[in-house]
Amino acid sequence: MLGENHDLIHEFPEYESKIRELVANDSQFADLMKRYDALDARVRELEEQAQPVADETMEDLKKERLMLKDELYTMLRQ
Repeated sequence: MLGENHDLIHEFPEYESKIRELVANDSQFADLMKRYDALDARVRELEEQAQPVADETMEDLKKERLMLKDELYTMLRQ
């Protein structure tokens, strides 16, 4: 769905307090979260633009976002 919200708290509401704790206390998690949020914002921006974007470009961005989300989820589960 275009412009769908994929922020971590939306994706993993059961980990909201842990997400906030890790952002505040774990620089590696905070850095990954910043990268994830920036990439998610870029994907949403491109999806909502009137200008076409190459399918390959969009797929590459979404794959990168998914890899970051997987890495962050792994850290949340520890």
